[in-house]
Parts: sequence; structure tokens; C-alpha cells
Amino acid sequence: MGAALSRRSALLLALSSTSALAQDFGGLGALGALGALGGNATGFAFPKPGTPLVFPKDHGAHPEFRTEWWYVTANLKDADGASYGVQWTLFRFAMAPNSARAGWDDRNLWMAHAAATSAGEHLYAQKFARGGIGQAGVEASPFRAYIDDWLLETRNVTASAGIEQLRVSAYDGIFAYTLDLAAKGPIVLQGEGGYSRKSDAGQASYYYSQPFFTAEGVVAFHGRKTQVSGRAWMDREWSSQPLGPDQKGWDWFALHLDGGAGLMLYRMRGIKAAPFLFGNWIDDEGATSPLARDDIAIEPLETMRIADRDMPIRWRVRIGSRGVDIRTQPLNPRSWMGTDPAYWEGPIRFSGSHKGEGYLEMTGY
Repeated sequence: MGAALSRRSALLLALSSTSALAQDFGGLGALGALGALGGNATGFAFPKPGTPLVFPKDHGAHPEFRTEWWYVTANLKDADGASYGVQWTLFRFAMAPNSARAGWDDRNLWMAHAAATSAGEHLYAQKFARGGIGQAGVEASPFRAYIDDWLLETRNVTASAGIEQLRVSAYDGIFAYTLDLAAKGPIVLQGEGGYSRKSDAGQASYYYSQPFFTAEGVVAFHGRKTQVSGRAWMDREWSSQPLGPDQKGWDWFALHLDGGAGLMLYRMRGIKAAPFLFGNWIDDEGATSPLARDDIAIEPLETMRIADRDMPIRWRVRIGSRGVDIRTQPLNPRSWMGTDPAYWEGPIRFSGSHKGEGYLEMTGY
């Protein structure tokens, strides 16, 4: 236990040494804060429009970029129709350019978040690790992402296996889950062929999703196991750019529409400027239609005091070109991730012109 605590303390010290930079970005959630750490990004690679994404290579790590993440969320039900949610996230952060070095000389920090949510409980945990010593990492093919015993890995044993069939698992003292995921549609490139703009000032990432996973397995709360099944969504992003200095956080939606279509939306909130909006309509066969900024309206309908801040818990989302006018409702409004750093993330459902379910992430409040 002492060694584990020392390892965690050392990693937290490395992260906190740049806390002033994180504060400059409005106390963003995990993605933004990691992007802000490290100060000047000189020496790192930057996303460029027109760069093709290549699979399975791009399922793996990109050490020439400063930060990246592997993100899975799942909307689940048990045999009685009760709803649950699961989140699994692994982050890589390079402390310096050319971070992939041998053994203890490696300059990558790894962080993972996991959560299990029901209508009555939202349980979460986090892990920290360093690169180079086999404690955490990602392999492109056969695909495997891990930190200690938390795993996101292919169930296909062939050498070229990507993310078509995955198993995701995490364990903490008060919750656990293991889910088998099977892709029923293609990988979706977000933005402009995988180049995803985050501001008018040029901030961007490479971004793709797999929104067509079916999921089935077991979720356990306090040792009580429940068989569940449903739908899951995987997101992958990598970049070297923090948000612009005039941006303080975002509201991100990944929505499964009844009937098989999907909708990804984000609203990057400015301190003074209008929000930067982007959306992608994904039909039931995986064809995408990017949505114009003036076609999207996202507005909070109700707030709740959570973790000493006012959090929007219900939203209205409108997409004029698609006839979308929906209102969202959280499964558990107190889906607060009290991690390092902290943010809100949880399963939602929606109704109105369309019905369905999905996940919402909110940072910077």
C-alpha cells in the first residue's frame, strides 16, 4: 500500500505543479485540464486538416501529440427494465516532446476514470500511472488499452484485431463491471474527415467514434451483480492544443436515437464570446452529415446545486435541418465525477420530436 500511495502522490505532484495553467482554462474537466497542462506546446505535433486516419494504427497511442484519450460510455438496462450507465476512460499526457522512451525514462503520465450509475447511485474511481514500465499503455493491434487491472481490449485473438469486438472492465471496492461490446456499424470520422475544430482560433483535435456498439455483461454495486444489456459509444481524440484562452468549458452530447441513428454535439462555452457549436448527424448505416453552427440550438432548462456549483441537469436541443426538438433528462442528476480534475458525466434519456438515450459531459462550471 505504501508504494501505491507514493506512486500516486508523485503523479499528483507532477500534475499539480502546473495547476496554475489548468486554472487559466476555467477549471475544465479531465480532457481540458490535461490539455492545458504542460504550458507551451512547442515541440509537439498538431492536427492538420486533410490528414487521413489509418486503422488499426490510429487506435494506438500517438506519443508525438501532447494528450489523447480512449472513452467508452454505455446505456444499459436489466431484465426488469431498470436503467444503468457505465463510463471507462483512459488518458495519456506527455510531459515533454518525444515522450515515448524506454523504461523509467518514459515521459508519459496516464490517468483513468471509471463510473457506474443507477437512478439512485453514481459511483466512480480513478487511477494514475506512469508510462514505460508496463503499468499502463495502449497497443493498436491486437487492440489493448489498460491501466493496472482496468481493461479495454479486443476479444478477437488475431494479430490485426482492432475495436470491432471489445471487452471493457473496471473494478473498485464498491462497484465493478465487465461488458462485451460488438460493433454493428462502421467507425465514424468526426468533423472534417476526422479533423475536429474546437474554436475559431484554430484549436482542433483528431476525433473518431464508434457509436454502434451493442453491450452486454454485468454491473455490480456493493457486490450485488446485475445482468445488463444495451448500447455503447466509444470516442477517440488526440491533440496538442488546449482550448482557447477565451473558452471556459463545454457541454458534450453523444445520443443514440431510437431507430438506429446517432447524434454528436458539443457546445464550447466562451467567457465573453458566443459558444462554438458543432454537431454530426450519423444515420443508421454510419453515413455522416456535419451540422452548420446556425442549425444547432442547445439551451439549459433546469439547474441543480451539485458539488457547490450550479449544474444544468435538463436541456433542450434543436437541429432545424433535421426537425429535432428534444428535451433531455438525466438518469441520476448527481452524476458528479469528483476526480482529479472534476466534472459531470452521466447517462441521459430524451423525448420530444425524437426519443432515445445517451451520455452528457459538462466541464468548466
